[in-house]
Amino acid sequence: MQSGLALLKRLARTSPCRLNLALQGGGAHGAFTWGVLDALLEDLRIQFEGLSGSSAGAMNAVVFADGWMKGGRDGARQGLADFWTEVGKQMPWGAMTRGEDDAISLSPASKLLANWAGNFSPSQLNPFDLNPLRDLLNRQIDFDRLRAHSPFKLFVGTTQANTAKLRVFRETELNVDVLLASACLPKIHHSVEIDGEPYWDGGYTANPAVFPLFYDCDSHDVLLVLLSPLKREGTPHTVEEIESRIVELAFSANFMREMRMFAHATEFSNPTFMTWGRLERRLQKMRFHMVDASQLASLQRTETKLLAHAPFLELLRDQGRARAANWLSEHSDDVGRRSTLDLKKCFT
Repeated sequence: MQSGLALLKRLARTSPCRLNLALQGGGAHGAFTWGVLDALLEDLRIQFEGLSGSSAGAMNAVVFADGWMKGGRDGARQGLADFWTEVGKQMPWGAMTRGEDDAISLSPASKLLANWAGNFSPSQLNPFDLNPLRDLLNRQIDFDRLRAHSPFKLFVGTTQANTAKLRVFRETELNVDVLLASACLPKIHHSVEIDGEPYWDGGYTANPAVFPLFYDCDSHDVLLVLLSPLKREGTPHTVEEIESRIVELAFSANFMREMRMFAHATEFSNPTFMTWGRLERRLQKMRFHMVDASQLASLQRTETKLLAHAPFLELLRDQGRARAANWLSEHSDDVGRRSTLDLKKCFT
């Protein structure tokens, strides 16, 4: 009998585990998520069902699905590598500098130019709406085929500029405008119009949206891949530090509120209640996990979200791979069994 139980345990450990992925946005910092996904794809035990993301998180999700559709795990890894390699060619060498600690950052001239550009609207600076990212996405992603044959459930977060409502587009609705809308920073890009409605970056209303993974997916395991730390050490004092923190708060507030809701709802849906319906059962079965970029010096400065420079992106990829490898080493056996993230401690 014991040998039979041991066999069942071994089979459980080696059988594929399905994860839903919630991918946070953050411009060039999304290369950290590239590394996380690359490590997950290497582990044959991990399968995937749904991917939700906004901005760079949405880019990673869609490139991941498109690559998998074309070539399985290896295709997904190659697709991510191709995408971020092309992104890394966008910034000229003169736009960056290295500090005394060898950290890469925007050069003083680039910062000055960015501050100057902030005095103008995108329609003034870029009247023809030129966007190299549109060309890159059209070259790499087969949107027609992906809409019909996506291997995963996809949820792309966008913000309706005129109503402040979150709209989550599904894989059957995907096109290049949806992806560009999800990453549309209105101080840099023209609003993206879809069916007569102007859209801005999805991070303003969900970064990322977690509820679709709860309501529309069968898997009970959600892995949060976060680019912004749950807690910053030290209080900002300079104007630059305060502005940077305000931007970060704007892109994190809705996610923090949603996760707090999950924490409270799960606690409230105690199975000892007389009424225990479908929602309560679902909440009690949910398991949350997290890979985050906390305490990484490379992601401390908001300005580096604009640093689309190959060496910086490759550094973030390697750091993401390392974080994901550590998580897999410590918690892969917990997928399908228990949460490895304390929602109450982290979000309430």
